[in-house]
Amino acid sequence: MSSTRQSTDTPITDALRERIIAQPDMILDDKALMRALTTASERAMGENIVDMRGIAMDRLESRLDRLEATHRSVIAAAYDNLAGTNQVHRAILRMLDPMEFEDFMRDLDGEVAHILRVDAVRLVLETAHGDSGPVALGEPGEVLSLSEPGFVRSWLTGGRNAPARPVTLRRIAAGEARIYGRAAARIRSEACLLLDFGADRLPGMLVMGSEDPDRFGPQQGTDLLAFFAGVFERAMRRWLS
Repeated sequence: MSSTRQSTDTPITDALRERIIAQPDMILDDKALMRALTTASERAMGENIVDMRGIAMDRLESRLDRLEATHRSVIAAAYDNLAGTNQVHRAILRMLDPMEFEDFMRDLDGEVAHILRVDAVRLVLETAHGDSGPVALGEPGEVLSLSEPGFVRSWLTGGRNAPARPVTLRRIAAGEARIYGRAAARIRSEACLLLDFGADRLPGMLVMGSEDPDRFGPQQGTDLLAFFAGVFERAMRRWLS
């Protein structure tokens, strides 16, 4: 019996033994190798022996897997946030380029919308003159629409008696025709940015619409869009002055 076992076993070489002793982390960092060693140890102890070290190792491996998953999620979120920041900065720089209001409006639903990866950008201005009255910035068009006083707050709050938030992100069944025009039927989510143009001026609203129902939602952060709205307000004040 002993001669048969001796002939089938392969003894560890001195060189391999010395390498393991010199670099034990090489084994400790290898999950598959450590699992094989633990399994062999359990078989050697027999079925009636509870290996507490093996149980502890399984738990540690499970915790390590969860930590690695969390680590990857944090890194992915950081990259997404950085990409979003760069995206908003590029859109702002493009928005500040035009020297004429018509070009400013055209870029909103053109290059700016393309950079932000949305399907429509609309500007809503409240006016006490009505749709047929004089408008200092020109006639309403596909990008710019005029509304009665109180429309912006009602749209942002859904008609409820509640304060309007600076940024509202939500999924919708379809866009409002008075805002999106011909694109209204395709819109499935929107970001609504409340605009303050200063004292003695009615508020406005910048709306970004997407055909993707998951593009905007209440669980998303609003810091970047609030920053974008602040820059937009300042850009608009020069056209309103």
